[in-house]
Amino acid sequence: MTSLPLIRFLDRSTPPHIMTLILITGMSALNMSIFLPSLATMTDYFQTDYAIMQIALSGYLAATAVLQIFIGPISDRFGRRKMVIGSLVVFVLATIGTYLAESVEAFLFFRIMQAAVATSMALSRAIVRDMVPQAEAASMIGYVTMGMAIVPMIGPMIGGALDEAFGWHATFIFLGAAGLAVLVLCIFDLGETVKEGGVSFSDQIKGYPELLRSPRFWGYVLCSAFSSGAFFALLGGASFVASGLFNLSPLWSGVALGAPAIGYAAGNFLSGRFSVQMGINMMALIGTAVTILGLGISVILTLAGVVHPLNFFGFCVFLGIGNGMTLPNVMAGSISVRPHLAGTASGLGGAIMIGGGAALSQIAGGLLTTETGTLPLQLVMLGVSVLAMLSVIFVVWREKQIA
Repeated sequence: MTSLPLIRFLDRSTPPHIMTLILITGMSALNMSIFLPSLATMTDYFQTDYAIMQIALSGYLAATAVLQIFIGPISDRFGRRKMVIGSLVVFVLATIGTYLAESVEAFLFFRIMQAAVATSMALSRAIVRDMVPQAEAASMIGYVTMGMAIVPMIGPMIGGALDEAFGWHATFIFLGAAGLAVLVLCIFDLGETVKEGGVSFSDQIKGYPELLRSPRFWGYVLCSAFSSGAFFALLGGASFVASGLFNLSPLWSGVALGAPAIGYAAGNFLSGRFSVQMGINMMALIGTAVTILGLGISVILTLAGVVHPLNFFGFCVFLGIGNGMTLPNVMAGSISVRPHLAGTASGLGGAIMIGGGAALSQIAGGLLTTETGTLPLQLVMLGVSVLAMLSVIFVVWREKQIA
């Protein structure tokens, strides 16, 4: 039985509609991935090196990580609504800046400012936890991120198509318009879910040691960091793999980059359907096992000499399925360790997750050359996926010790 509170669409006196949560989370995902098929084109436009242009991803992720450290505590104190709306305003203005930029330095400055929209991704999880208990939070986060998965699936395709038809600038016009539309929706629908007055900063500081000393919190957070790290490593290297190794056009690069999101949508559906019955730990274990299985087969085929886009990108669907089953559940677990600090836990967990992703995306891009092929990236993704499973196993072991 669900304990969802009364929700009325476009009534900000009630909690937000699930569609609003899907869209604010999806806005962050769209901004992360839509421009990736254009990286090579943008490198030529700004007359710079690919490694410099890649800061548009790794620098963005690093800024997102730093930002999330502060997002949670501030939202626990002042509320989710103000933070989400304010971040969307900054995002729209920064997107206009990326469109108008005439140098790579100016572009990267505004691109990193766009990281403000990541507030929505972190706080959507905290909003869900404000509304429902842990098991139902995992289920609801699963549905929210299932809808969100549609965005990164079609985002690179849209970006690639816009690039081919109108040039890379059109991608940022699209982003600005989408951000403005979501901002208007939030103004009218995003009701506050934090109790009046929130949690004071002094009370939060008192709660930090208890949160940081929790082995379960760290187990869940590390699992989310390693699981998403495989995906961020893919983002860092997939553009080079698609265009540099397989000679795919921007449109087909977008299609290839969208492959994991197909699996992610399926995995999120399974989370939404089964997390309450099976429990968050079991779902996370199954999810990490699915990822390891798919990536392991892909590595074996590559070592056997099968070098083809379908081998690389096709098996990344398993990465999507596994992450779709794992991430909603470990996220729900991490923010349920101390429910009254859900925003703080979500922000800190997000910072660790995205910070690790920034490092892995840059490492993955640096490892790949035409001589190495796809194998280094495949091994990185497989390795961190194994670490994700070990993190969940640690949580299960810890809970048995407490019991």
